[in-house]
Amino acid sequence: MLMLLFYVNNERYALETKRVVEVVPKVALKTLHHGPDLIAGLFNYRNRLVPVIDLCRLIQGTPCRPLFSSRIILVNYQIHNDDSPTGNSFGSQPKSHILGLMAERVTDTFRKQETQHFVPGMKVDTAPYLGEMITDGQGMIQCLQLDYILPERERIFLLPEQQSY
Repeated sequence: MLMLLFYVNNERYALETKRVVEVVPKVALKTLHHGPDLIAGLFNYRNRLVPVIDLCRLIQGTPCRPLFSSRIILVNYQIHNDDSPTGNSFGSQPKSHILGLMAERVTDTFRKQETQHFVPGMKVDTAPYLGEMITDGQGMIQCLQLDYILPERERIFLLPEQQSY
């Protein structure tokens, strides 16, 4: 499985590439005043307003640094029937949205073998997006589970049902 590697400060993280739409340079964002802290802002991507989540702020509580290699990872984020803000799950398909994930040092990909991971013995309820760990010659890489990246409050705020694409 192909993984996209990025950093939050000096810690390595990875995301499966199967739902990555594009990786774009960090652009000027429209600030959402009074919105949740982890939302870096909005930008226009091919005539769509795309919300951008600051992964550094989400994971470690500090904003992404303005590095040359900081990028916005555009992903297909799906709200599944049972996660619908209205609770309506009768025969409807998952709603797909483009979501931006801002991170530092987004420069590499690697192939993860199915046997190249271990699941840590603990689960953090306040960070359900933290998935399995992968080890390599440089240490450990934390995988992110995209389906759990947005807490419910932010998901309802950013992706109301009528905005589906």
